[in-house]
Amino acid sequence: MELDGYKWRTLISQVRLGKDEYRVIRPARRISHGSLSESWHGAELDLDEAAARELAVAWWLASRSPRSLVYLPYRTSRTTCERDCDCRSLDLVLLHHSLQFPLSRWKSVRARLGAGVPHTVKTPPNAFPVLGREDRLGYPGDLNQLRPGIAADTLFLVGSRHAFEVESDNVRDVAEDGPALIGEAPGRHYCAELGLGPTYVTYPNSGLPGGMLHVVLCEDPEVRTRQK
Repeated sequence: MELDGYKWRTLISQVRLGKDEYRVIRPARRISHGSLSESWHGAELDLDEAAARELAVAWWLASRSPRSLVYLPYRTSRTTCERDCDCRSLDLVLLHHSLQFPLSRWKSVRARLGAGVPHTVKTPPNAFPVLGREDRLGYPGDLNQLRPGIAADTLFLVGSRHAFEVESDNVRDVAEDGPALIGEAPGRHYCAELGLGPTYVTYPNSGLPGGMLHVVLCEDPEVRTRQK
C-alpha cells in the first residue's frame, strides 16, 4: 500500500510540568498488532501491516515536528508475531534533539496525557526521501544520528530531521513493499535494521544493549494458519 496521502488519526495532548509544556502526539486508536521488546541482543519491533504503516507515518511526522513527542504505546497492543523470549516490553517515543527533553520526566508526562484533541495527519506526495550513501555517513558525536535511551518502560529515539530521514526509506520499505513480498512467499523473514548512531555504535548509558532497532514485519496469522 502506498503511503502518499495516507491518513493517520491521532490525539494531541498539551502537558504542563512546572514552567515547561510538552506536546504529545499519539494514535487515536489502540495499535492493531505491534510489540516492541528489549532483550540481551537489543531492541526488536514486531509489526503487522497496519502497524507498520502507522510507524512509517509517525516516523515522517517526528522528522517534521521538532516541538512534539510522537508516542506509540506498544505495551498495550496485541501482537501477531510468534516469539519465545524473556523480553522486556517497551513503548516508543520519537522526538527531535532540539527539545532537550529530560527522559526522567516522561513518566509524569505520560500520566497527564488526558483525553487529547483529535487530529488527522496526512502524508504528502514523496514524503519519504531516498538518500545516497554520502548522505548517510556520520561520525561519533554527530547530531544527525539517532540516539537511543530508555526510561519508564519506553524506548526513546532522539535526533535531527536528517537523522530520521536517513532511516525513513527503510521504514517505508517495510510498510509499502513488505506485505506484498510476504504474500508471495509466506513464512519469509522481512525486516529492516535501523541504525542508532554511526556504524551501529552502542552508546553508553542508553540502556539499550544493541546498536540498532530490528523492525520485523509479521505475517498475517490467517495466511500462516492456511500454510500449516
